[in-house]
Amino acid sequence: VNGKPILIRGGGWTDDLLLADTPRTLRAKVGYAKAMNLNTIRLEGVWGTDDLYRLCDENGLLVWVGWSCQWEWENLIGTASDEFGGIQTPLQMDLAVRSWKDQILRLRNHPSILVWLYGSDKPPRPALEKRYLEVLKRYDPNRPFLSSAAGKPTEVTGPTGVKMNGPYAWVPPVYWYADSTRGGHFGFNTETGPGAEVPPLESVKKMIPPAHLWPIDDVWNFHGGRGNFKNFHFYTKAISERYGAPVDVQDFCKKAQVINYEGIRAMFEAFGQNKFTATGVIQWMLNSAWPSMLWQLYDYYLMPGGAFFGAKKACEPLHIQYDYGDRSIYLVNGFYSAFDNLLVRVRVFNENLHEKFEQEMPVSVGENESKFVLKLPEISGLSQTYFLDLRLADKKGKEIGSNFYWLSTKPDILDEKNANWFVTPTESYGNLKDLQNLPAVRLVVQSKFEKKGENQIARVTVKNPTDKLAFFVHVTVEKGSTGASVLPVYWDDNYFPLLPGEVKKISARFAAADLDGQEPVVKVTGWNVE
Repeated sequence: VNGKPILIRGGGWTDDLLLADTPRTLRAKVGYAKAMNLNTIRLEGVWGTDDLYRLCDENGLLVWVGWSCQWEWENLIGTASDEFGGIQTPLQMDLAVRSWKDQILRLRNHPSILVWLYGSDKPPRPALEKRYLEVLKRYDPNRPFLSSAAGKPTEVTGPTGVKMNGPYAWVPPVYWYADSTRGGHFGFNTETGPGAEVPPLESVKKMIPPAHLWPIDDVWNFHGGRGNFKNFHFYTKAISERYGAPVDVQDFCKKAQVINYEGIRAMFEAFGQNKFTATGVIQWMLNSAWPSMLWQLYDYYLMPGGAFFGAKKACEPLHIQYDYGDRSIYLVNGFYSAFDNLLVRVRVFNENLHEKFEQEMPVSVGENESKFVLKLPEISGLSQTYFLDLRLADKKGKEIGSNFYWLSTKPDILDEKNANWFVTPTESYGNLKDLQNLPAVRLVVQSKFEKKGENQIARVTVKNPTDKLAFFVHVTVEKGSTGASVLPVYWDDNYFPLLPGEVKKISARFAAADLDGQEPVVKVTGWNVE
């Protein structure tokens, strides 16, 4: 883009089920994509009003547009389909070509449009592909195009240079580093992700009637997918095996945000680390058309949960991160400028916060570079659950980045022999259940609110005065005493750790009108926060 290589990191868009999006909700959804440090939204032709494209133009977000897979599968189009989909007759082809022309004429003047896709899961048949290309040559000859979002080459244009090999269901963080044949961190993965993304409890209570909140039943599954995704057993099993069986809906949703965060963070980090052997990844999906438990970085109610902040952390433009595959530390620079004389600090703690490893080293990183920093040595005497704390400081010693991992000496092991198009199962799970035994902590919180035009800014200082870890601290702004979160809301960080004595300052922006006449109130919770 503009003569510079770019790693594409984005999400798949869907419109509201009833086409009920408003200028407010569209601005929030596009704003959320930008707030997560994503640079791309992928659509499938029929999606999106003109307002959506204008918002992407304004916010500097790239857009993939093209055709939907619904025309390519017999069970969706309602007629026979083959390797080229369901558009087969001359009449069908004429209609598709006219629609293709209309789409290009409608959208071609938007600077946000990055690439045209005239196929989704399958390429069109050769005769139709040639006609699509004639339209492109006449009406938009200079923009990139793809015959599909999958890897199948065509006799007309050859290889696509992208892949669509999953996964679409839960996989452990190490998958993105270990897999070398399917969805791992190589090439361009046009749609993928770690599966279900159960929202925070507040949203779950909006979509599930009280009588069905616990245990999980078919009412929950109704808000999932269909076929292989009619339930989310890969996800629920991973939560139970890795974090301990949930005892109630509150415990389940708490653990869900943790597994969402680590799963999404690992995916985006892996592709960032391996650029430009990896050239892009599109999370399937960005948002949901209705209240859902599946495939979303923020939920239908515009609540940003663990997946949102995992993506935001992973995609920050100057980022220190951990490789789950070989235990290396990398500094990933997304800026088009170099940074010299930075300082990386790496610490490993046991569950009781006894320090087991510490190293500081100066690092310089080039423009748009992924830089190897160090590989963690074998560390003896680690507790089964342990922590990795990464800090990045500028040449004056000011902290400019951080990252925190909860890890297990018992690795997640992939069941690669039973891998398929939508999941690589897990043969053996890591054990992070000792997180359940973290002692409770009480934090000190200070907050103030500032008016800025039609918005308010929340400025929050959170201090951990104890000698214990405060894990996965979550800050919200609520509407007075109602207990309802102010949404949409744009936090600069959330779901963060606080080591003993540590102080963190964060801020959030929200529309004053979304308070519904109430006074804003800051609420701080967390994994082990009283």
